[in-house]
Amino acid sequence: MPTPNDPIDAHWRVVPLPSLSDAQKDWLTRGGSLTAHLRTLGAVTVDVTREAVDIPWRDESNALDVTPRTPVWTREVTLKVDDVPFVVAHSIVPLSDSAGIWQSMRRLRTRPLAELLYSDSSVSRSVLVSRRIGARHPLYRLARMQTDERPHALVARRSVFERHGAPLMVTECMLDALWSRLAVSDGKRHHREHVRSYDHLRSHAKRVVRGEAK
Repeated sequence: MPTPNDPIDAHWRVVPLPSLSDAQKDWLTRGGSLTAHLRTLGAVTVDVTREAVDIPWRDESNALDVTPRTPVWTREVTLKVDDVPFVVAHSIVPLSDSAGIWQSMRRLRTRPLAELLYSDSSVSRSVLVSRRIGARHPLYRLARMQTDERPHALVARRSVFERHGAPLMVTECMLDALWSRLAVSDGKRHHREHVRSYDHLRSHAKRVVRGEAK
């Protein structure tokens, strides 16, 4: 039975914060490919903003089970829906593994990482954990480069994929544009349901007038 918090970092939680909206809780815990989920909202494109050798962030080294100064290959992308930034993703893998087991990660270019992670049966995934991201976190600053807004906080999720013992961590930060699109989509869905209900009642009323309803 999972504990409410990531045992390595109490900020990252298996169970999302209760103060989050239902939509946020849903998207922070959805399994499978986030890219595939975004495709239900529109045309998805991948904008690669950075690929480089780096070191893990403070809250990443323990979760990846490496030392804080271990060199990693970093891939940062923005996932856009209909050309609007919806998600900023930051992925890291130990540098040695980026030239070995995970070398395909360095050849993706603008293809989504999901093509690599979900097409190989030897890849396993840890439980998803999530947290609020404030202005002091490097992921927040990364996200701010993709939007003109200055939100008080953002929400993000992360998990570790493993292939033949080699870890690859993916952290995904949802931007406010995603929640705005979902709110519009939800409003349209409720409107359609209201119209269908109204049409049903109107049809029923006509049958009553004609004496057809039982």
